[in-house]
Amino acid sequence: MSKDKKMSESFILELGLKTSPEQEKMLLVRLDCARQLYNACLGEALRRLKLMKESKWYQATVKLPKGKDRTREFKALNSWFGLREYDLHSYACICKNSCHIGNHLDTHTCQKVGTRAFNAVQEHMFGKRGKPRFKGKNQFDSVEGKNNSTGIKWREEKVLWSGLELKAKLDSKDKHGIQSHALKHKIKYVRIVRRRIKGKNRFFAQLVLKGKPKQKYESGQEKIGLDLGPSTIACAGETDAFLERFCSELEPIHKEIRRIQRRLDRSRRAMNPENYNKDGTVKKGEKTWKFSGRYIADRERLSEMNRKLAATRKRLHGEMVNRILSLGVNINTEDVSYRAWQKIFGRSIGFRGPGMFIEELRRKAENAGGGVNEISVSNQLSQICHNCGSIKKKSLSTRWHTCDCGIIAQRDLYSAFLAQNVSGDSLDTCRAKETWPGAEPLLRRAVLRSKQSANVQPLYQGLGSFGIRRQSGSHAEGGSAHVETPDGVPIHREGRGEICDTAARTPRL
Repeated sequence: MSKDKKMSESFILELGLKTSPEQEKMLLVRLDCARQLYNACLGEALRRLKLMKESKWYQATVKLPKGKDRTREFKALNSWFGLREYDLHSYACICKNSCHIGNHLDTHTCQKVGTRAFNAVQEHMFGKRGKPRFKGKNQFDSVEGKNNSTGIKWREEKVLWSGLELKAKLDSKDKHGIQSHALKHKIKYVRIVRRRIKGKNRFFAQLVLKGKPKQKYESGQEKIGLDLGPSTIACAGETDAFLERFCSELEPIHKEIRRIQRRLDRSRRAMNPENYNKDGTVKKGEKTWKFSGRYIADRERLSEMNRKLAATRKRLHGEMVNRILSLGVNINTEDVSYRAWQKIFGRSIGFRGPGMFIEELRRKAENAGGGVNEISVSNQLSQICHNCGSIKKKSLSTRWHTCDCGIIAQRDLYSAFLAQNVSGDSLDTCRAKETWPGAEPLLRRAVLRSKQSANVQPLYQGLGSFGIRRQSGSHAEGGSAHVETPDGVPIHREGRGEICDTAARTPRL
């Protein structure tokens, strides 16, 4: 593959496929053949990797200092032991031609299966992931071609693949013109994906296209500061700021999932007592498992719940990314280790996926001509005061930044404001002092907006009746008081502990 092809920009258009029972059966057979070929390529690649690591040549090369000589030796090692992508292409074709797989899969599809196995082993070699696992039955859900000329092809609103003609479900309305824009671009290759939805197989075609996708929104030109927590997100721009519960629409279904898992375990033990030791552990060796009809129904239900959770999370990530990019495409945020967060906030991180969100934000920002600048956590943005420069360590339970110099703000929003004023990798205190008079009302309004939202109520437990503070640092008390907002609409408190709903008339920017 040429360098230009590798570096060219790409995007994906996904379309549903209409399949008859006969076509579905053929697709399932081909996916299973691809799974068997993947396992064969993966096993062979792991065998070659083991032989390479056991050699004296490899052990001597590892001890070399990093540089061109070391890289050259590793390339020679990979060539000698056949641990290159094209070596696995050859092995995949040999496997295909020597068994029934050749009756179902074309050469290009087999080569891409070999590439998939090689990439998994290569990431394991470089320490980016653990040892890759073999795929069990119904665990291989996608196949793709190398180009749009042979193998899996797109022709006249259909996917053609070795005698199969799968008609695509096109959007007749195409409200935003995304589909028509995509189909004007050159197709690099086609991928077929199988998803299990409500207990049934659904097939989709992903057209990998050359170029850039059409955007639904207009990109903003502001400089954005972002503070992403395990369960909250704070964003500060030049004209707007917000603080919200991250992925607030996701329902916490972990307890229900856990109940189903326990029910599945009880059923599995009741149906297969011979597979367990007296202490409850599973016996070693080959075993035969029997499953009841209720077990299979519960397993399908658990799979559907996890699918809905993942689909909703992906949608919410996309909506939040578009909202941020509509303000600006140049985003500053702290460089946080989300793997380290998993050890502390494991359930919340797995539920909301902040790492996936940052990756999507980076991809879309770069596609719009901007980028995500990750600031080193050594800058301690959540601990510093821009006005006097003092650094005061705060515990995680401290949600307000209160400084002796008079600066008082909600901690997450204040961190986003400071990130907005970072230049390079350090805080620009002069710029922060200049922009603070205009940013302070935005941060106050963001707190009020969050307080009035029912799904963010847990954010402000322990902050009094209103969740806001005056410049004195004390909670607002009874009587008449107001908070200034950028559009000049005062928010009065009437009676005891009630906020007038005039804040609802404040337009969202």
